[in-house]
Order: sequence, then C-alpha cells, then structure tokens
Amino acid sequence: MSALRFPNLPPSEPQGSDLLTQERAKTTFSVHELSTFLYGEAYLERQERLLTLIENEPAFDKSDRYFLGRTERFAHALRKDHAIVKMAQKHQWTQEEFSHAESLIDEAGPFGLHRGMFMPTLASQGTEEQLEKFLKPAQRYEIIGCYAQTELGHGSNVQGIETTATYLPETDQFDIHTPYLTAAKWWIGGLGKGANHAMVMARLITAGKDYGPHAFVVPIRSMENHTLLPGVMAGDIGPKFGYNTTDNGCMWFDHYRVPRISLLAKHSSIKPGTGEYIKPPNAKLSYGTMVLIRASLVGSARNGLAKAVTIATRYSAIRRQFVDKDSPKMMGKEVVETPVLDYSTQQYRLFPIIAAAYACFFTSKEMMRLYHLNIKNMASGDFSLLADVHASSSGLKSLTTTMAASAIEECRRTCGGHGFSLFSGLPLLLQDYAPNVTWEGDNYILTQQTGRYLFKSFRELVAKRASGNFQAGQINNPTLAYMNTFLENPTLRCPVTSAAQFYNPEVQLAAFGHRAASLVAQIVHALDVGKRSWNSMLVDIYNVSVAHCQLILVQNFIMGIRGEMPQPEGYVTPPLATEAKEALTDLSDLFALHTIHKQPGEFLTSGYLDAPQVSMLGEAIMELMEKKVRPNAIGFVDAFAFPDYLLNSAIGAFDGRVYERYTEMATREPLNKTEVVDGYENYIRPFTNPKGLKGRTLQSRL
Repeated sequence: MSALRFPNLPPSEPQGSDLLTQERAKTTFSVHELSTFLYGEAYLERQERLLTLIENEPAFDKSDRYFLGRTERFAHALRKDHAIVKMAQKHQWTQEEFSHAESLIDEAGPFGLHRGMFMPTLASQGTEEQLEKFLKPAQRYEIIGCYAQTELGHGSNVQGIETTATYLPETDQFDIHTPYLTAAKWWIGGLGKGANHAMVMARLITAGKDYGPHAFVVPIRSMENHTLLPGVMAGDIGPKFGYNTTDNGCMWFDHYRVPRISLLAKHSSIKPGTGEYIKPPNAKLSYGTMVLIRASLVGSARNGLAKAVTIATRYSAIRRQFVDKDSPKMMGKEVVETPVLDYSTQQYRLFPIIAAAYACFFTSKEMMRLYHLNIKNMASGDFSLLADVHASSSGLKSLTTTMAASAIEECRRTCGGHGFSLFSGLPLLLQDYAPNVTWEGDNYILTQQTGRYLFKSFRELVAKRASGNFQAGQINNPTLAYMNTFLENPTLRCPVTSAAQFYNPEVQLAAFGHRAASLVAQIVHALDVGKRSWNSMLVDIYNVSVAHCQLILVQNFIMGIRGEMPQPEGYVTPPLATEAKEALTDLSDLFALHTIHKQPGEFLTSGYLDAPQVSMLGEAIMELMEKKVRPNAIGFVDAFAFPDYLLNSAIGAFDGRVYERYTEMATREPLNKTEVVDGYENYIRPFTNPKGLKGRTLQSRL
C-alpha cells in the first residue's frame, strides 16, 4: 500500500514568498540593526554557529516531534539531553553557548531542573565543602539532580510543606520523613525517572523545635544501577496538559537518613552533636534561587510572546480572506482577496502582542541586572535591594506569564483553523508554556508579596513626609518616586485634549504612576483605617500588583529606547539607529495605550483620565496601528531572529511557503503510511462490505 502523496501543484497566486518579500520592502528600519540592538552581534554570530552543529545532530531532529506519543517523546528528550551535554563537553561550550543551544532545540527534558534549579541552589547556598562534594560532580553529570519543593498538598505556600528533616545528634544525621499523604513530593521535574539526587525542601527540626523549610541534598537512586535507594519511593506522576517530555515525579520517604552535610549550610547550619541551630544573618537569603527563576521567567514570557506572534503575523500577511469592498486589493487588473493582516481586528489582536514582547525584553534585561547586582550586594552584607527585587520579580512573574499564556492562545486563534493544527507550532507552544502561570508561585498568590512591599513602602513614605525632615530629591527608588508624585498632587488630571497627545511618554508614565499610587493609597486606607481583612482585599491586592508591574514594563520600554536603562557591568548596548528608534517608539506607544484601553476603569476611578479622553485613546491606537505599525509588522517579528528550526512551524517560516510546508508535513503523518487503515477488517468492513464483495463501489451497487 502506498503512502499519501499530494499532487505537485503550486498554491494559487500570489505566492507566500512574494507576499513576505513585499512586506519586508515596506519596513522603515534595518532588521539586522534592530536584531543587533536587541541581542548584540556576538549573539547572532553564535546562533549561526550553533545552528550548524545542532541541525546536523540526529538527536536534535524535530521532524517527528508532532507525531510522537508521550513515552516516545520522553525517550527522545532523554536522548536529546544526553546529546547536548556530550556536544557541550566536546566543543567546550560556555554557559551562554549551552543555554543558547538549549533554547534553539526548545524541548524540555529530564535534565532541565538539574541545570535550572539543582545546581544554582547548590551554588548559592552551599559551603565550600558542599560545592566540592555535590556541585562539581553535578557539573560533570555524575550527580543528576532535581528540585523537590512542591508537595501533593502544598505548592505556593512553601512555609506549609510537611516533609520533615529531624536532626539526630547521636548519629549526626537527619531523618527525612513523609508523615502524611499530602507531604509526598509532587510535580518535581526530572524526579520521575532521570534524577539520582534531589534538592529536598523539608522542615528542619532539631532539639524539638521546628525551624521551617530548609534545603537538603538527598541521594535517591543508586549511582551503580539507578534503582531507588531503601527508604525512598518515587515515580512519574503521569501525562499532563503539556510539558510531557519532562518526567514530573512524586516521592516520599520512610525515615530515610542522610548525613549532616546534606543540609545546605552557607547561611544556616546545625552544630554537630549538640543540634544547636545557627540562623542566617537574613531570613531571606534562601530566596536567591527563587528570585533568579522568577526573574528569568520574565525573559521566558518574552520568548513565548515573540515566537507565537512571529508565526501568527507572518501567516496573517500571507493568508487572504474576503474582499474589502471599501479598499479592494488589486493584482494587475484583477481584484484579489485581502490579507488578514490588513483587517483592523487582526491588527488589534496581534500588534499589541508584538509590542508586549518588546516590553518584556527590556524588563527581563533589567530584572536580571538587578538580580546579579543584589547577589553582589548581599555578598558584602548589603540587603537594601533584596525587598524590591523580590517584590518586583514576584509581581512581574505573575503578570508576564499571564500575558504570555493568554497571548499564545490569542495568536493560535488568529490563525483560524490552521492554528488548531500542531503543524502551526502554536498548540505545542501553548501546552508547554502553560505551566509557567503556576510554577514558582501561583500567579494570584504571588501578587500578595508585591502588595505587602507596596503598602509598607507607602506607609513609610507617608511617615517620612509627616516627619518634617523629608526631601523629595533624596528619593532614588522608582516605586517611592511615583508614590511621592501622587502624594504631592493626588488630584492630578491628564492634560490631553487630542488623540495625538497620547503619544507623549511623559503622559503615559504619569497615567500609570497615578493609577498605581491611587490604588495603593485606597488599599492602605481600607486596611489601616477601614480595618478591612486581608482576605477581603485580595482582588484589590492582585489589581494593584498588576498596576505596579505594568508601570515597570512601560517605564523600562521607554527607558530602553532612550538608552537610559542601567547596563550590567562590562556590557555596552549597541547604538540604535534613528529609524529603528522611531519604530520602537511606535511600539512603546502602542503597548502603553493598548494596556490602558483594555482596562480603563482604574485610570478613570483614579481621576487621571475622563471618558472623552478614553475615546481619544481608542482613536490614537487605531491611527498608530494602521499608519505606523502595519508597515513594520513583518520587520518587527523578523528582528526577533528566530530561525525556522526553532519555530518548527508550517505556517510561520521565514520564506512564506505556508501551504507547501503544511501539505509536506501531512504526508509524514503515520496514519498515511498505508492506504487502508489497520482496523479496516475488524471495524469498517463488517458494515460496508459484510459479504466480502470485491471491486464494487456504491455507484455500481446503485
């Protein structure tokens, strides 16, 4: 039986490749210059070099990715993780090269948490002795670890985890135990089958006192044959909505003993024999890994947004549907169907996502800079940045991952029926991105941490202003700055009288700052004066976190374009050409104005905007999309510099050959390898050909 073959026919005119060529000719800036501004020339050169290696390695082949079941996909991911480590060792890759290669392959695997959380936690919280004993073997992959924090009954509430680690002075060991079903470790990436060690978060108990969760390095599988060690029970938790190339696992302990060195002791420790607890100099020192992951998730959100909108925008420029009677498109003397990207509804759905991807780019750079600066400061005993970085990373993780998950689904929908096909690349992107809104803190729970920081900052600022010794010039914290502006003029009103005036970044910043500070002031009054309970204010607290973090995104976008954003030590941002700067400013305007337009209520109730101004805002957005962003849409997504290998999309490739790629992928569907399906004899023939008639069609029977 022959496999499916499509006829060798071209798509109808115009060809997708020609359409994208025309779109690129409209771009007002140099795409390469913008890509260089975003990444740097070294990044782009490294990408080309890595692609040459990666695309020629069979373990990284993506051609069958959309056809495999869960067991096959996990086996493939295990092979991939092994191959990338061997390739890194062979070519002596730096950490940047390894991370870049991993992002291009774009498939989660059983070693992901080993690199992403196990080793970083060791590096930040381990003593020199522990680094020698655990980290160095982990770097050689002799130890393969996972990060076992979440439990069946507790996730975001880390303080509520139930696994215990009781110090036994007589043997100088810890007794790791799972006292309840709900204390079983659950959702732990890499634990199901791959890891032989776990970074276990357990309640440290010594001399009868519970000191709360601490990190322990715990061997869980034999180094000889990978079988579970006595006292450890573990396995995979089963199929999930997505992320099925990772072996998320469960684990429980039956009075399992580990030596005292298992407790990461850089900041807090136990005295041998006596069991005396030595507390850390700052209770939040252990937040390092958590803050790092949350800060990096802002960058992951940017990647998710950018990949999805690249696919959807390219496809929308090629896909043609209906004829716009008010503005018909001509090809020669014939009227042709209108590109979907020319419809204002499609622009309103896609262009703000392009803008959001760029906004997240600038903020992710700033969050990583602040993270590293904070780590450096803490090493010298300076904890002044810790509260702000922790609060911002929590709120931004919540906001940006919510934005990205929603936007990926919106991009999928903008592609119509073809967005439902795995071949588009969008369903798998959505499935694998979806866990981001939950892991490292539920997106609603996390905002309470941001809220607490904002309320504390506001109360302290009010107290300083009332003390008589306050000088506004002493404020160097942007959070305190916008709060102080509000306190100086709580009845500030927007001066805009025409739609075009909304393109002023100072007006945009004033709107977001006034709205955020107004919400903070209202909640603090409700809590302190109205004596409202915290629980009764949770919706408002979520909203104020969103408002604060949207201001951060707008602020960083504007500062990044202006070149006013602080740079990491030793890093110089390439210059931004005038044309690219003007185009990015259009995107920055769109991001700010669209964000207001989608949720104008708080800007109205804060008093900064009125109803006629909101109407003008809508006019400004439509003008911006049609006249400024539309000609540059393909240029903006091309500047993300995603190779076709990474996107793995039939409808989003650089060359625009949508229908050719789509049909070629369909020929590789395993069901199409035979003309007659395997189950025909048992399940179809009894109905359609019960007597075994040969060669008779329905027409001949009639």
